[in-house]
Amino acid sequence: MKVAFKLFASLSEYLPDGHRGNRLELEVEEGTTVAEMIRRYRVPERSAHLVLVNGVFVPLGERPRRRLAEGDELAIWPPIAGG
Repeated sequence: MKVAFKLFASLSEYLPDGHRGNRLELEVEEGTTVAEMIRRYRVPERSAHLVLVNGVFVPLGERPRRRLAEGDELAIWPPIAGG
């Protein structure tokens, strides 16, 4: 099944070498979870601060159970500091 995977700010360094932009269109196995995608791309768990599937927040405890579906968009932001 196809899903979109987006990493923002400093997390974009975890996308494959040579990739332009912050979005990948991926073919993944049916039943792939949010947590599996985070591990697959070696995004440190502490850096996956804001995780959204189709614009809906996925809390840390739900990530191992939240399965992706055809056409989903998984977006991840690191913690952001500022003033």
